[in-house]
Amino acid sequence: MIDLQGVTKAFGNNHVLRGVDLTIERGTSMVIIGGSGTGKSVLLKCILGLVAPDAGTITLEGTDVTKTDRDAFLARFGMLFQGAALFDSLPVWQNVAFRLLQGRDRLPKPEARDRAIEKLRRVGLKADVADRLPAELSGGMQKRVGLARAIAADPEIIFFDEPTTGLDPIMAGVINELIREIVTEMGATAMTITHDMTSVRAISDRVAMLHDGVIQWTGPVSQLDSSGDPYVAQFISGSAEGPIEAVR
Repeated sequence: MIDLQGVTKAFGNNHVLRGVDLTIERGTSMVIIGGSGTGKSVLLKCILGLVAPDAGTITLEGTDVTKTDRDAFLARFGMLFQGAALFDSLPVWQNVAFRLLQGRDRLPKPEARDRAIEKLRRVGLKADVADRLPAELSGGMQKRVGLARAIAADPEIIFFDEPTTGLDPIMAGVINELIREIVTEMGATAMTITHDMTSVRAISDRVAMLHDGVIQWTGPVSQLDSSGDPYVAQFISGSAEGPIEAVR
């Protein structure tokens, strides 16, 4: 579904991506792990076209993403942002239906509202939440609204950016279960970036370790604990000793 070959990106003298090779198969859930500042978010932005790579190729079903119609390309994606990233001035239903209310194919407001309420129910929120403002919701509810927005247009591909950041362990577990259920139901291709190992084990089919600008290891989540890779072993154990230097 998504293929990256030799992708590089530098900001001045800061070489963030140094030749990333990664393949994400259709209908699978890929989780990218790695420490803070290792380039996970930059990699995601390169795939979406928000940042132009310096070299390498990124293809979606064999087509170079830089040579596709941008609107048609982005219409295939859904995105759950870190911190939910809701519009404070819009009621919940308009946040969920934001994409449905834009562009040439926008839906009439009543239809868009109905679709938003349907998606809110799918993530475990009642219809009366639809007319509230984001500030009136708890952090966990805001994250659910963000998830409802990500799936509002029934995308083929969903990106999750640190989906459990800022949530307590119980709510993080709820969000992980929802993500796994929804991705499976929709048959979507999913890519998640996180350093939360509980999320990794809950939602991934395959895992890739990004460190020092390259993919150090990739494989099925079932092989994570027996990868034999020292970077992966140190990361999942949280040890200060190993090839990854701890910033002091």
